[in-house]
Amino acid sequence: MNQHAKITCTSRYVPKNAVSNEQLSKMMDTSDEWISSRTGIRSRNIVTNENTSDLCIKVAERLLEKSGKKAEDLDFILVATMTPDYGTPSVACLVQGHISATRAFAFDISAACSGFVYGLSMGEKLIRTGKKLGMVIGGETLSKVLDWNDRSTAVLFGDGAAGVLLEVDKEEHFLNEKLQADGQRALSLTSGYVENKSPFYIEESEHSSYLSMTGRDIYDFSLNDVTKNIQEIIEDDVDYLLLHQANKRIIEKISKKLKVPREKFLTNMEHNGNTSAASIPLLLDEAVEKGVLQLGSNQKIVLTGYGGGLTWGSILLTL
Repeated sequence: MNQHAKITCTSRYVPKNAVSNEQLSKMMDTSDEWISSRTGIRSRNIVTNENTSDLCIKVAERLLEKSGKKAEDLDFILVATMTPDYGTPSVACLVQGHISATRAFAFDISAACSGFVYGLSMGEKLIRTGKKLGMVIGGETLSKVLDWNDRSTAVLFGDGAAGVLLEVDKEEHFLNEKLQADGQRALSLTSGYVENKSPFYIEESEHSSYLSMTGRDIYDFSLNDVTKNIQEIIEDDVDYLLLHQANKRIIEKISKKLKVPREKFLTNMEHNGNTSAASIPLLLDEAVEKGVLQLGSNQKIVLTGYGGGLTWGSILLTL
């Protein structure tokens, strides 16, 4: 018998420390009007004493609590992040250990803002090939990789985590997908460069561990490559599109290029900022909580991530 994957539960967690545009204007040369008019962002949540694993553990615990599932029944835990606690152990293994999911294998996915979509695609394949229950979580503490003197990046990002439970189902819910990457444009967005401190290593060029991006390149990539990607999988009767929450202007322009009504594009960047791999599952859980999306309703949605790598991808599915 063929088996398919279905999203059966969603959850999220953001730090309690909300930082407004006004607060940032006291730290750097910027203003609420400058930030909000260009990005749609008015505030973001920033950790004070938590790391990425702490946020993801909260999400995992809430998924288990909401669903009534047991940690020992999990087959896998996948965490998408570009800001892990360590190079190793993975955030996923830290989550697995904390919740005592002793049967689950666990690993991280590094695809920046596309990470959750990449992870969801992988989780769906694991269910389709025999697994029964798994978690896919996107979590970030981007505040630790930002140069807080650089207003071009520091005002954009926030911290948070969110995720879903994937379970086996008789019906097909994942209808189409297209994942892409272009490493030839990799240096358009970089973060977390690891300096080689070996006494034998001679470095000829300077790199920064801070997040850095060429804004115009990312903007053009979003409007051209990402729009084309969505076009290739979207269907006329799609109910909503949940795109990576980077910038309201990008979403508005994609809406026009696709000729899809703007009201079908859900957004929450105004109070979360750009949370990279966490942005799509954060938006998904908020929409479920508000009743805009309902699990088990067969609503048809598109999830689209795009960012560093460069990576991008879309999944068409029913809830």
